[in-house]
Amino acid sequence: MQVAYRAHNLFDAHLAKHLLEEADIPAFVMGESLLGGAGELPLFGVLRVCVPEGYEEEAAACLQVLSDDLAEEGGDLDALGDPVGTR
Repeated sequence: MQVAYRAHNLFDAHLAKHLLEEADIPAFVMGESLLGGAGELPLFGVLRVCVPEGYEEEAAACLQVLSDDLAEEGGDLDALGDPVGTR
């Protein structure tokens, strides 16, 4: 498994996961079960969207389209996660 996206929150992680699945790229949210372990304290860097090996480039291109669409709409990209390798 390769990390394709580092999410800041659970909604962001599942948005990226569903976007990848719509493009027929298998995707998995890792670290989701760790969120409850910290209670109400925010945890950063634990949510990752992973894809199987061989899908990295296709996943990066798909997630870049999401970032570009948000930028065009004036969305706050800093509130969302980062596609791996773009920053």
